[in-house]
Amino acid sequence: MRNLFIASIFVGILLVRVQATAQTPTEGTPESTTATGSRRVVIPRAPRPPTLDDFLSNAPDVAGVLIADFRQREPGDGIPASQKTSAYLSYDDTNLYVVFRCEDEPDKVRARMSKREDISQDDSVTVYLDTFHDGQRAYYFSVNPLGVQADGTMTSGADDRFDTLWYSSGRVTEHGYVVSLTIPFRSLRFSNADSQTWGIALGRSIVRNNENSFWPFISQRESSFIQQMAVAEGLTNISARRNIQFIPYGEFTNAKLLNLTVPRYQTHVEFRGGMDAKVVLHNSLTLDATVNPDFSQVESDDPQVTVNQRFEVFFPEKRPFFLENLNYFETPMNLFFTRRIADPEFGSRVTGKVGRWNLGVLATDDRAPGKIVDVENSLYEKRAFIGVARIQREFGKDSNIGVLATELQFGASENSVFSIDTRLRLSPSWYFTGQTAYSKDRSYNRDFDVVGAKGRARSAGLLRAGRNFNYGASYQDFSDGFRVPLGFVQRVAVRSGSQYAGYYFRPENSKVLSFGPTISVGANWDYRGGIQDKYSNVRFKMDFAGPIGWSVSRYDIEEHYLTQTFRHNTSSASFYAYWMKRFTFYGNASVGKGINYSTPNGMDPFLGSTQDFSTGFSWHPGTRMRFEQYYDFNRFRAPRNFQGAGEKQVAVYANRLARTKVNFQFNKSLSIRGIFDYYFLSPNTELFRSDRYKQLTGDLLLTYLLHPGTALYIGYNNRFENLAVDPAAPPLLRRFGPPTTSTGRQVFVKLSYLLRY
Repeated sequence: MRNLFIASIFVGILLVRVQATAQTPTEGTPESTTATGSRRVVIPRAPRPPTLDDFLSNAPDVAGVLIADFRQREPGDGIPASQKTSAYLSYDDTNLYVVFRCEDEPDKVRARMSKREDISQDDSVTVYLDTFHDGQRAYYFSVNPLGVQADGTMTSGADDRFDTLWYSSGRVTEHGYVVSLTIPFRSLRFSNADSQTWGIALGRSIVRNNENSFWPFISQRESSFIQQMAVAEGLTNISARRNIQFIPYGEFTNAKLLNLTVPRYQTHVEFRGGMDAKVVLHNSLTLDATVNPDFSQVESDDPQVTVNQRFEVFFPEKRPFFLENLNYFETPMNLFFTRRIADPEFGSRVTGKVGRWNLGVLATDDRAPGKIVDVENSLYEKRAFIGVARIQREFGKDSNIGVLATELQFGASENSVFSIDTRLRLSPSWYFTGQTAYSKDRSYNRDFDVVGAKGRARSAGLLRAGRNFNYGASYQDFSDGFRVPLGFVQRVAVRSGSQYAGYYFRPENSKVLSFGPTISVGANWDYRGGIQDKYSNVRFKMDFAGPIGWSVSRYDIEEHYLTQTFRHNTSSASFYAYWMKRFTFYGNASVGKGINYSTPNGMDPFLGSTQDFSTGFSWHPGTRMRFEQYYDFNRFRAPRNFQGAGEKQVAVYANRLARTKVNFQFNKSLSIRGIFDYYFLSPNTELFRSDRYKQLTGDLLLTYLLHPGTALYIGYNNRFENLAVDPAAPPLLRRFGPPTTSTGRQVFVKLSYLLRY
């Protein structure tokens, strides 16, 4: 099985050139706009900084160079945009200026006064900048018609974790809308050349049409977006100049927590302050240093089902220090997962680009390991020390090779991981990725004896992304001794392979935008060659203008768990609908069979029936208010005649998740947000290892976010659980009744301010 998957990957590589050679341009697709360098623009110096008011008239006196030939990527591929778009580019010593004039019917424009980054359901315009003109990495800056910002970076895909300081404004007019962007050069990283040559692209999104159009034409028939960008020239004698930033912050927290073992309430009052510093070296490298860093997480995690899960559930990183430039440390295998660093006191990082070399170095401590051991332990209140280094060399068109090394030390324990990885562009549509890693580990066991282990991991992948046909194949191999405590690897001592293929038909001049099937198959096996799991998934998806869409799928799996073999399946259907300007909704339903992994002691896992239903909607009663509701229900039942229960199915558990979220945006900077979460787990304790659990959480947050780095947060949250005094053993608590007992209440104030020199 393993050799079959490996062979399929390399056979695919051999066929790539034949397939690429056979490709011919589609009729009506402008060939001259599909290659880097085929479109060029010379950006002029502005006599003065342009303003939004300059472009509300039909004849702006401060225009810059005009860009007007926008062409669709979706739903058409190369046809002219449905609405006329004009963009004007200029610059001076300190800023790049871009102004968009977008024609449209004003009542059809989707524009909301929302939080920064929250514009995915709005119409928008975007500027993409490949400042090193290497076809590997680019910045993007997006604005909705009211001037609300979103920014990020692009490599193989979009990454919204990048935040920087820039300026924007927007206004809906009788002819559509006009927006302006002012991007300081000190917010970018680029070479020190006197005359700059950048990659550039401009985009516009019209949500109701599922339409994304670009200048220059960016085709879906090529995988790389950045490789298709135009060339921007004319930027001379620009520099980020002196670029030093300080972000001091202060935080006050008052928390009242219920100690469940006593039980009694304990009050925790904490004043915390610190400073983050940033120094940009030679325009391209960034040194970040911090004293008592601000690693707090203001936004709560999105709700996820965590009950009856065989493997660890992934929660994405949200803390600002780790989010910035995190993609410098990422590899095909997730060997550095920053949420493993729970409670640091200091941190430093160097990231950036020198020539065709990408560099990332991070060092920090973590006080969390020393807080979870007993007071009598010699490691009590000791801290772990963490170092991560990443170097990547780019070559050719959108190809690279890199190394990653991580080190974790805590007391006498030590973990080291070293890996080499590559990403190769085989053709405009085909890519190959590969990685090999080695770990050496000396960790404490339950008796606090140091136990050693060594292991390796390997992965390979082949990917094709196109307008119609998509394909992927992957292989992974994790040995039994592979240890990566700083990464996110759910399973070791296993080999796995998978393949995926999908074909989408895209009718022209139709309300149906795309439709087609996808199929994926995969298997996991142990080092003796025995199959652990094998699965197949068939899906059919259909998307319409509006946008609106639905899909149906069938998932079959044979799973070996402990000493048993289980065969089960799930049938699912999902939909989404965004055609109304103020109301969007979505849903998913699935039925089938699954495994009860959480049986009581002495009971083997068993197969039962599952039902899962989730739905949600978002309602904007006005441009400033947003109301969201999410609900998830999943249930597990034992089979008929299970343990002599008769023909009626026996309930094992029912799990409910509900979230209500309300946000009111006073202006682009000031907002107030409330979140109410309800969680309810109703188990049959004879068949499922859990107590009856109910939790109700309220979270209120007032935010004044002037720009990244300068913000004020005032928050309050309270958690209630179904705990009450046990009548049989007072004053101990047990779980019964409604969630009326407060187990954690907190008020916090956090202020940070960006100083830029």
